[in-house]
Amino acid sequence: MAVDQTLEEMMGLLGDFGRYQGFQFFLHILSALTAGLHMLSLVTVMATPEHRCYVEQLDGNGTYFPWNSSDVAQYIPMKASGELDSCRLLDGNETSSCSSYVYDHTYYETSKTVDWNFVCNKRWMASIAQTVYMFGVFTGAVVLGGLADKVGRKAVFCWSGALQLILGVGVAFIPEYYSFLVVRFFYGIFGSAGSYITGFVLTMELVGPSKRTVCGIAFQATFAAGIMLVAAWGALIKDHVLLQVVYGLHGCLLIAHWWVMDESPRWLWMQGRTREAIDIVAKAVRMNGRGISMDKEYFERKTKGTKVQDEPQSSAGVLDLFKTPNLRMKTINVCVNWFSNSLVYYGLSLSTGKLYGNPFLILFIMGLVEYPSYIVVVLLLDKMGRRFLTSFLMLAGGLCCIAATQMDHGSNTATGIVMMGKLFIAGSFAIIYNYSAELFPTVVRNSAMGLGSMAARLSGALTPLITLLDSFDPTVPAIIFGVVALLSGFWTLFLPETMNQPMPQSIQDGETFGKGDTFFTTFLGRKKRDVVQPVHMEQMVPLQNNDK
Repeated sequence: MAVDQTLEEMMGLLGDFGRYQGFQFFLHILSALTAGLHMLSLVTVMATPEHRCYVEQLDGNGTYFPWNSSDVAQYIPMKASGELDSCRLLDGNETSSCSSYVYDHTYYETSKTVDWNFVCNKRWMASIAQTVYMFGVFTGAVVLGGLADKVGRKAVFCWSGALQLILGVGVAFIPEYYSFLVVRFFYGIFGSAGSYITGFVLTMELVGPSKRTVCGIAFQATFAAGIMLVAAWGALIKDHVLLQVVYGLHGCLLIAHWWVMDESPRWLWMQGRTREAIDIVAKAVRMNGRGISMDKEYFERKTKGTKVQDEPQSSAGVLDLFKTPNLRMKTINVCVNWFSNSLVYYGLSLSTGKLYGNPFLILFIMGLVEYPSYIVVVLLLDKMGRRFLTSFLMLAGGLCCIAATQMDHGSNTATGIVMMGKLFIAGSFAIIYNYSAELFPTVVRNSAMGLGSMAARLSGALTPLITLLDSFDPTVPAIIFGVVALLSGFWTLFLPETMNQPMPQSIQDGETFGKGDTFFTTFLGRKKRDVVQPVHMEQMVPLQNNDK
């Protein structure tokens, strides 16, 4: 689709980032805070404390016996690692499975896992709850993404905000497991998909090209702040029902958006609602106070009689990403990149309960360590390029995962290396959003971004199940995460660099873009890549939905 010069002329009056964009950006980014909080709420609400078998001879009178006491050791067998077996009971020379459990209440007084005894042979049921939520996010990315293109970004954003408030509070009071899973599924659709995705798109359609990298990284940083909020509230509130209610009430942050947030002028324009788009931009120009006056009648005259919605639309779609060899390889590479980043990111985030120490402090630090990575990305992304920085961070994150398996389980060194891995993988995960948008041609850019995002949601759903493999060997999940990150990080080096390159427009452009340009050909000097000055007016259709 050709660029609408009238629209670009009107949006150009706003500048790249002014007071109006700053206010709207603040409203949009609140969705990232609630998305991060809802995404990992089960880490505390469904936490699995240290546990052992209930011993009638010891626990019948309600007396608490420390885990390492000699009294307990008489009834609980030892594992090869020297730790007490949390799932077996010793009866003379025979062992048997537990029928009931005693939980360590040092950090968690209650949780869904404790209520339902989802430990040992029922441990998978707790993991399924997180997987179901991730499938909800996957569904929301696909369904709500398309809906936002039809009914508007604001409607989907605001309805999602209201529903995440209702579902987030309501799920706290469900006493039955399968009903709990159903509500968690819908909670995932609206809690970490609807508002977050449309909020990101609203920002990208409003700010200028020079601010999109910073604003995109800011969304990732605010998502991490939501993770830190999960830890903070979990440390303060011990009752898991009240804790989930507090998590759900964060949806109140998005309720006022019905009245103070504007629809995307670009979306309104493309729907033929040009008068509404002009009114919003005129208001924004006044709020920015740049000393520029907007002649609304001028733009109304230029659009009079024009039916934007009836302009020819591109028929290119997802299948076109696989029809030509170069574009096909880039598509597969990017999908693997999204899959790997999501797998390692959520794998490390969900592993906090398995690290020794205060789980709330560890989870808080897990969110905090992402910030240095985001700062480095903002400073270096337009200097070192997308390809090398993405690959380096993924390779470093993968090496950290594997290195942690060689350290003493639970040691400070192992915990520190896991934190470093989270830092590196958070940086590469943030870059892939911008990198993907620049790699693919305009006519299939939204389809490519949506395909990559679907791969990320799929791996996010698989992550809780992969963590169950630690029942066979505690190092297996981390090794899987590390190997996947290493393989994908190496393959990223075969993608073309997009820094300072104009965005491809047609399918043919996408096929020829970056052909023969890999890290090895460029770095070893066998091929010099032409450097083109950045295009200030991004030749791109209005960003519709990255998770379509």
